[in-house]
Amino acid sequence: MEDASLLLIAALIVGALAVSFLAGRRGRAETARELARIIETAERLAAQQSQLSGQLQQSQATVGERLEALAKRLGDGLAQQTEKTGLSLKGLHERLAVIDSAQKNITELSRQMVGLQDILSNKQARGAFGQVRLEDLVRDALPPNAYVFEHTLSNGNRVDCLVKLPSPPGGIAIDSKFPLEAYRLLRASSNDAEKVRAERAFKRDFSIHVKDIAEKYLVPGETADWAVMFLPSEAIYAEAHANFPALVDDAHRRHVAIVSPTTLMATLNTVRAILKDAEMKEQAGLIQLEVERMMNDVRLLDERVGKLRTHFRQAGEDIDGIAVSSRKITDRGDKIKNVQLEDTAEDPPVPRLKEVE
Repeated sequence: MEDASLLLIAALIVGALAVSFLAGRRGRAETARELARIIETAERLAAQQSQLSGQLQQSQATVGERLEALAKRLGDGLAQQTEKTGLSLKGLHERLAVIDSAQKNITELSRQMVGLQDILSNKQARGAFGQVRLEDLVRDALPPNAYVFEHTLSNGNRVDCLVKLPSPPGGIAIDSKFPLEAYRLLRASSNDAEKVRAERAFKRDFSIHVKDIAEKYLVPGETADWAVMFLPSEAIYAEAHANFPALVDDAHRRHVAIVSPTTLMATLNTVRAILKDAEMKEQAGLIQLEVERMMNDVRLLDERVGKLRTHFRQAGEDIDGIAVSSRKITDRGDKIKNVQLEDTAEDPPVPRLKEVE
């Protein structure tokens, strides 16, 4: 900026000289005055140029500081945004991993559903599935000594599960039945004729299962006077109770209770309470027996203490008699010691001692 000011002054001086030269014959005084004005103008211009240079430098410094602050803010903002973007990408990656895991689970579940459909399509496999479901529920609800699986009754029939209860009521037979084919036909019926045929099939299968349980697993003197038919499907249980109340009533007349997984758990909890009550009564009987024996021992102890007290009393009386005898002997010894004998030729008479009582 200083070089530019010098150049400006030099240019003004040159201009002044040129004006002087061009003035020609003008007077020296006027020329000097003109030259002084030119120099003064050049100095003012130089001062203004210097002031403008200082303001420009200050403005440049201010702009630089602002640009630096702006760059810092932009850098911090970009860093924060980058960090947030990284976190967002990380969260997105985790969610994608969860979605991928869920997709794998869905695929696996689909395969399991296909496998379950294959199992349920086979009557024998379907029966095994219902029995396994029954065993799981019984194991979760009852202690191991309260049930037995695949129990053979005295009539030769084998029941899926026998819950052992004290008589009465006796053991409760639980058998798993799964009338799935008729239920599927009933759900798949698209017109009245198909629905009627499906309802007949459902009633026939359901009644056969109830009759088998009533005839095979109700043994007087061995089991309770009612048995349980376990339906592994809540949907079939709801269908029977909602749309076939006559089947449920017939089962009750035959002393067969129909349960689903949910109602079976409630029934087993009731059975567990009965078992606990029976165990408490048994333990109470044992406690009463032990208390009776303890009271008998207390009576024997009291008798023996009485006999020992009698022996102590007799021993005390004997000790008192010994003390009296000892005192008498001591008194007689003292009297003998105090007797005085006289010096005579004749034998002195034997003094007569006073008997001491």
